Amino acid sequence: MRSTNGLVLGIETSCDDTAVALVDVGGTVVASGVASQIEIHNLYGGVYPEAASRAHVDQILPTVRSVIDTAGIDPRELTAIGVTRGPGLIGSLMVGLNAAAGLGHGWTVPVIGVNHLRGHLRSADLEERRVKFPAVILLVSGGHTLLAWMQGPGDIKLIGNTRDDSVGEAYDKVARMLDLGYPGGPVVDRLARSGEVTIPFPRPMLNQALDFSFSGLKTAVMYYLAQHDDWEPKDIAASFVASCMDVLIAKCRRALSQYPAESLVIVGGVAASPQLREQAQILCADLGVSLCLPPLKWSTDNGAMIALATWDYLDVNNATGLEPAPSLTIESF
Repeated sequence: MRSTNGLVLGIETSCDDTAVALVDVGGTVVASGVASQIEIHNLYGGVYPEAASRAHVDQILPTVRSVIDTAGIDPRELTAIGVTRGPGLIGSLMVGLNAAAGLGHGWTVPVIGVNHLRGHLRSADLEERRVKFPAVILLVSGGHTLLAWMQGPGDIKLIGNTRDDSVGEAYDKVARMLDLGYPGGPVVDRLARSGEVTIPFPRPMLNQALDFSFSGLKTAVMYYLAQHDDWEPKDIAASFVASCMDVLIAKCRRALSQYPAESLVIVGGVAASPQLREQAQILCADLGVSLCLPPLKWSTDNGAMIALATWDYLDVNNATGLEPAPSLTIESF
């Protein structure tokens, strides 16, 4: 076995997928594994928390073992184990935290509880350094939609948040209305490519500061479907996505005008949206700032982002404990 000096094992179980990775301090991913739960939750049209927890119990140790074996390393020489402690589903979080604690005890390796949201922030630097500070962050996922301003890796200020649904949640609910399966976000984006923007869905809070609201948009789609019989799924998708993009890009433009930034960093599962990537590129070219995006495979929840974030905790000697924190905020370590 080769030495593991300089490697962190990251474990991510905040929601449905069981994800594990080995990452060095520079963001190089040495090995990664994911046990998907899509087939399980597709039966329910969304994540069923109890089923997610049970699947994590079954998959976490085999996934860890697979990653360790793929890398051919001695786990007793790891620098640390990083594990998501929140936010997320409490049952899923507890599985990851308990497994990490047991592995750390058995291998005599320190275990650090990591903020899932900070993990997403670090995903933009996986495989290569991209982020230039100060930076405006747009975090868009199934559970979160927020804007933050970062003067450095340890200096984060929340400047905008969603008041109800996240944009990713709205995507999934619209996908369910259109019977597109789970997860619905990528399907909605693909369908929107072939449709036309023919329906004037609302742009919630478009001109109001930096906060978001997507509940009304989701409801507008529901009412439209109920009140019309001649709708085309592709046009519904195109019109819905156009509304989301208008709001997200307008808020980013406003944030960049109010906060000095070298970079716009977009992370989270919705960062994989081709429409968002294209429009953000146009925005950044117009404003003269760098657009920083994680590679597509690291946009959704993954163990690599948790492992890379763990290095930040080590840098500041931050001991967070291993208690689950389902409502953790981005400003918390």
